[in-house]
Amino acid sequence: MRLPRRPRLLLPVAIALVAIVALFFLFSGIFTDYLWYDSTGFTSVFTGVVLTQIVLFVVGALLMVAIAGGNMLLAFRTRPMFGPAMFGGGSGADRYRMALDPHRKLIFIVGMGLLALFSGSSFSGQWETWLQFVNGASFGTQDKLFSMDISFFMFDYPFIRMVLNFLFTAVIISIVLAAITHYLYGGFRLQSPGVHASKAARVHLSVLLGIFVLLKAVAYWIDRYGLVFSDRGFVHGASYTDVNAVLPAKTILAIIALICAALFFAGMVRPGGMLPGVSFGLLVLSAILIGGVYPALVEQFQVKPNQQGKESAYIQRNIEATREAYNVDKTEVETYNAQADPAKVQANGDTSVSGVRLLDPALVSSTYEQTQRIRGFYSFADPLDVDRYPDSTGKLIDHIVGVREMTAPPEGQNNWINRALVYTHGYGFVAAPGNQVDSSGLPAYDAKDMPVTGPLVDSAKLKESRIYYGEEDPSSAEYVIAGGNPSNPQELDYPETGGTGQKNTTYTGRGGVPVGSFFNRLLYAAKYGEANIVLSGDVNDNSKILYVRNPRDRVQKVAPYLTLDGNPYPAIINGRIQWIVDGYTTSNSYPYSQSESLGDMTRDTSSDRRVIAQQPIDKINYIRNSVKATVDAYDGTVTLYAWDSNDPVLKTWSNAFPGTIRPASEMSPELRQHVRYPEDLFKVQRYTLSRYHITNPAAFYSGQDFWNVPNDPTQGNRNIKQPPYYLTTTMPGEQSTFSLTTTFVPRQGPNLAAFMAVDSSGGDNYGRMRILRMPSSTPIPGPGQAQNAFQSRFAGELNLLGVGASSVRYGNLLTLPYAGGLVYIEPVYIQVAAGGGQEPYPILQRILVSFGSKIGVARTLEEALQEVFGAEQQEQTQENQQEQSQSETEQTSSALNTAIGNAKQAYSDAQKALQASPPDWDAYGDAQKRLEEALKALEGANVPAPAPTATAGPSASPSASPTASPPASPSGSPTASPSAPPTASPAGSQAAGTS
Repeated sequence: MRLPRRPRLLLPVAIALVAIVALFFLFSGIFTDYLWYDSTGFTSVFTGVVLTQIVLFVVGALLMVAIAGGNMLLAFRTRPMFGPAMFGGGSGADRYRMALDPHRKLIFIVGMGLLALFSGSSFSGQWETWLQFVNGASFGTQDKLFSMDISFFMFDYPFIRMVLNFLFTAVIISIVLAAITHYLYGGFRLQSPGVHASKAARVHLSVLLGIFVLLKAVAYWIDRYGLVFSDRGFVHGASYTDVNAVLPAKTILAIIALICAALFFAGMVRPGGMLPGVSFGLLVLSAILIGGVYPALVEQFQVKPNQQGKESAYIQRNIEATREAYNVDKTEVETYNAQADPAKVQANGDTSVSGVRLLDPALVSSTYEQTQRIRGFYSFADPLDVDRYPDSTGKLIDHIVGVREMTAPPEGQNNWINRALVYTHGYGFVAAPGNQVDSSGLPAYDAKDMPVTGPLVDSAKLKESRIYYGEEDPSSAEYVIAGGNPSNPQELDYPETGGTGQKNTTYTGRGGVPVGSFFNRLLYAAKYGEANIVLSGDVNDNSKILYVRNPRDRVQKVAPYLTLDGNPYPAIINGRIQWIVDGYTTSNSYPYSQSESLGDMTRDTSSDRRVIAQQPIDKINYIRNSVKATVDAYDGTVTLYAWDSNDPVLKTWSNAFPGTIRPASEMSPELRQHVRYPEDLFKVQRYTLSRYHITNPAAFYSGQDFWNVPNDPTQGNRNIKQPPYYLTTTMPGEQSTFSLTTTFVPRQGPNLAAFMAVDSSGGDNYGRMRILRMPSSTPIPGPGQAQNAFQSRFAGELNLLGVGASSVRYGNLLTLPYAGGLVYIEPVYIQVAAGGGQEPYPILQRILVSFGSKIGVARTLEEALQEVFGAEQQEQTQENQQEQSQSETEQTSSALNTAIGNAKQAYSDAQKALQASPPDWDAYGDAQKRLEEALKALEGANVPAPAPTATAGPSASPSASPTASPPASPSGSPTASPSAPPTASPAGSQAAGTS
């Protein structure tokens, strides 16, 4: 029964309409993407990626269709002339052939179309591998096994593997399709005994199998280079077994595969299945014995009995490569003879902790929320960020900073007009010094309120406070349309203080896609499924649609080859609020380097709370912080700076997308003052250094000095790593600097093993990483021990603070060098309910300080430090004074006795010299000199000289001095005269003689 003419026409028309609508929606998605890239100035990224994907799709699809479809057509063209009957009798294949043959062209076209779609999509998904292959930059470093540049393994090897996998897939599909076609059209029959095949089928399949085995030979040869990523040994990289067994085995297997391929090709001219059977058996047997059994025997009987000795050289290669790949090879490890007794240190002269950050950005976020949110449709990020700004004296102080972002219109008013046209942006930059609070324990804001006021606003010269692009990007506000009517602003800027009105504004930024034309509005209406974009009269020629407003997502879209840090942060730069985003180049193809999951290495309290973006679980073994990106919070301008211009991976992507990354020399001084060392990179590096601080293979193999990152002590018994902390700290022998810090504990034991800090100031020493290794002879409490001591010592006092509707919350436990040791500082907050339906928020009430076993608690850091060090210092001072007084007394007594003895001896010698006959004037003069020296010694000991009790001689009066001089001769020299008595010296008459 034939359909009427009209229904027959309606069906193709309906199909055409559906196709047109589908194509329009597809086009709208692609073209709006182009418009977005055009608005950001990164169209070269869009066109580069899209064109590369299109070319790869076409190449992959055509190659697959040419190989698989060509072999299928060849099998059909070489079918037997007399059909299936040439082998006698029918078979089940005849029924399938008779059913399919009338539709074979349609089946072939549909099948090849699906095959082209899947293969092309798979091949186009490898665009990054292709771009790195054609743009790869040299590392200038050779691997230890093959002496080839690292770039071969990073860029060339993955591409070669990709091509081989594609060809293997194409040949396997070709074999299957050719065999099915030959079977259906009588090229061979599965009959007893054996398989009966036509010559054409035998030759065709022999060639395909020969090509497959030939590809296997190539794969065996290429596999040799993949040994540098082996995980067979004690560490990643080629092990003893890989180098001495697997490597020669792969070479031998490649040669055997070539021989087997030749045997398959020989099947073209020699009928029968003997040669293919022999080659297949030889290939399988050699793969099992040479490729599997032999390496296993070497591993079991040579390596395992003496693994440390056999693997030593390869462990050394892994250590060197891993430290280079994770950029920790220049880490400075030094022994820090930390004191644990506060009585043995002089802390009164150490001011390194005087300005330490006390506000915990993870806790005071809710404090900012309740005291600075102003209206319920604003919010702050959790956690807040740590940056540094100068105080009134110009000294840089750690600040807790955040921006007031828009969440959604008030409840009950969440309609499209409010959501898309009125509540378009957040407003305000809020900051407080991290080292102080006001009298009630709240942050001492130096940038606050709406409009923004405060000393920091004036010193930083903040001019633009509106936040159109921020971390708050709720699904209810996937986009906003701004800038529509400058003469009649309708975008809420901020609520007026003390009233019910509001200040409105109109967006004038250069960011956003213009939607003044009907065509653009139609495209975005299709993209978001919102007809109001077309119908609303508030969308006019001045309107722009703003979307992809999260700074991290924005950078990811313009630089899809980067892995981004999970925690962007805002900073005031050149009078505007800029988001700073750190970008990493990563790879899992660095030879001999240890491969680990990026998600596991960066997991800690922050990522587990999901308050910052979690990293993917993809494994990496190479990372660099190659890019610093900024996103303007007002107009969304994205700028990429090449922070590590020596990174070959970044050079490769710069070659692929020229002009998209600016040199770091173009960064403004204000921007450089606010760059900081990225958290996720630091987490990866501390994870690596927990083992790879050891550079000796034997010590690494024993693992006795491996460390762990301690669990966060403020999270109870949960197995979550403590996050690193930004704070200004003073490393031994250095000036105070803004740093990112962490601690290590031994694999076995709770004591502190090491303290690590990296310079995050953005200056000349940026990235300098130092590890202070604790002495093994002096146990220093670890973070967990310090937290337990805090809680047990002051549990009663702190719990009293948390009575009623209040509760005690511990802030971040900071560790930093101080007074020749390590001091722990922890803020304690009381979380109070504000009333009026507000959520409770924490207020800083106490500071806990621990040094060794001594603990102090007070309202201020200075008082807490005084509790720990003050009493000991006073007691030590008193002891020192007593010891000094006693020592001085003993020294005075000893000096006095010596001086008296010397005086007596000198006086006795002088008397003997006078009484000699004739008097010995030389001996007398020498005795006089010694007597004067003894008297001076007595004066230095503050002892009054005693009155003289001896006479100078028989004719001398009691007051005569023994310090007489012989009479002078006419020449002025002493003259010895037996009858001349000594003449008293006036100078010596005051203190003559001592007894």
